[in-house]
Amino acid sequence: MAMNDNATQTQTIHAYAAQQAGGPLEKFSYEVGDLKPDEVEIDVLHCGICHSDLSMIDNEWGMSKYPLVAGHEVIGRVAAVGPQVSRLQPGMTVGLGWHSGYCGECACCQTGDQNLCQSAESTIVARHGGFADKVRADAASVVVIPEGIDLAAAGPLLCGGITVFNPLVQFDVQPTDKVAVIGIGGLGHLALQFLNAWGCEVTAFTSSESKRQEALELGAHTTLNSRDAAEIKAAAGSFDFIISTVNVKLDWNLYLSTLKPKGRLHFVGATLEPLEVGVFSLISAQRSISGSPVGSPATIEQMLDFARLHEIQPKVESYPMSEINEAFERLKSGDARYRIVLSNAES
Repeated sequence: MAMNDNATQTQTIHAYAAQQAGGPLEKFSYEVGDLKPDEVEIDVLHCGICHSDLSMIDNEWGMSKYPLVAGHEVIGRVAAVGPQVSRLQPGMTVGLGWHSGYCGECACCQTGDQNLCQSAESTIVARHGGFADKVRADAASVVVIPEGIDLAAAGPLLCGGITVFNPLVQFDVQPTDKVAVIGIGGLGHLALQFLNAWGCEVTAFTSSESKRQEALELGAHTTLNSRDAAEIKAAAGSFDFIISTVNVKLDWNLYLSTLKPKGRLHFVGATLEPLEVGVFSLISAQRSISGSPVGSPATIEQMLDFARLHEIQPKVESYPMSEINEAFERLKSGDARYRIVLSNAES
């Protein structure tokens, strides 16, 4: 197809960037040239804030480069496409998550596991993300948003949502399984909704009494106090699958004891501390420990269809893009229920 005229023009993208680790987000503009043949330019309507954005801004992972434009939960409309892009057209409503490109040649890419591509390009690592009026990405990483999805709340599905949905597909979680979720926050509140709609018997581990009733309303059938060791011990041998969404150190051996034989403790929360686990608990009951990242584009699209069908939606607090620093202060407070989304005025 012929290249869209807009794609050939050098443009200025207006964004908000951190100039140094831990610094405030300031107005920042940068120039872009012609779109690459397989690229898409997206007008950003909404962009969720994820804790990973804060980690990158603060350089917690030691790989940030400044100025840094974060934002990887983008909902927008295609503004222009490169000459090799046929699947997407200007005007289409699309989403862009953690990955903005894949090598397309490795075994993972060739078998549909692009999210495991070791050469995948991350939307906010060594490139500029979605806290801006526009963002560019490889067309292969951009997904179409189905009709019926609330665009103003959908951004967190592209990171938090797919992070908790992907294990259901990868590990063949059954509708008859008893599944527990550790941590009822940005990830956990979505996990409860997905698991309930999946058909599972759902238990929420939470240390917050204020979140107990919310967990039940979100889809948990029961709750357990994660600060009460006796209560957890009483649940020994109860669960087929446990999803941990927290980034703190817990008594993992205690949680392992609540798994049935052949049960799995699965990590999607990025705890930075090494796991201290007694191997005998794994061997004696053939239990497993695993982890997973976000999903492939195909799994993201499956997740979006499932969310639309079952009316699953992140609970969000909304801010205009111009109030991005206030929004981050709200994130840092830990009081947000449960995700924060920024919106551009023209949306």
